[in-house]
Amino acid sequence: MPIGRDYYRQNPVDLARDLLGRHLVRIVAGRRLVVRIVETEAYLGVPDLAAHTAGGRRTARNESMYRDGGHLYVYFTYGMHYCMNVVASVTDDPVAVLLRAGEPVEGIEQMRLARPKAKADTQLCSGPAKLCQALRVDRSLDGVDLLAKNAVIFIEPGDADRKTIASSIMTGPRIGVGYAKEWASKPLRFYLRDNPHVSRP
Repeated sequence: MPIGRDYYRQNPVDLARDLLGRHLVRIVAGRRLVVRIVETEAYLGVPDLAAHTAGGRRTARNESMYRDGGHLYVYFTYGMHYCMNVVASVTDDPVAVLLRAGEPVEGIEQMRLARPKAKADTQLCSGPAKLCQALRVDRSLDGVDLLAKNAVIFIEPGDADRKTIASSIMTGPRIGVGYAKEWASKPLRFYLRDNPHVSRP
């Protein structure tokens, strides 16, 4: 069963931490592709110079960030890659959590077909663009409600031992946002210690 709406209506930092160990499920042609989320980044909206909604920016591209918590925000970057975010908080509070990396759990063969350049299974989803490729996520999923009936992408509770997960969370600066001045070095990236599927150590 997917997680309920209230779960997503929390601040992006808490959500980014709590998403670690949860299972992201993508349905493709009736098949489940499942990854265990192992790395995330929080984006804090209007004051956050690294967020797509910095300064209250609102465009057709980032409109999904203004939706209620539990929607998906997918964007295209560098003219070649897709990245996906889980929208946090409530309507018109444009904050989100970037899903940076996942550990394949189910449907691994389908992920290998989607990521033929990956030299090992640890490289299938070890980055935001790789994760989208492996799960066949593109802009067609932008704005999708993770809680919709018959959703083709949603999040399940995953790891039951939340205390163990919490004790293994590492924190560091976000990646690739050097343009964001003082916001570039803020410790808003979260990942599971020693997990080989994380994008960077």
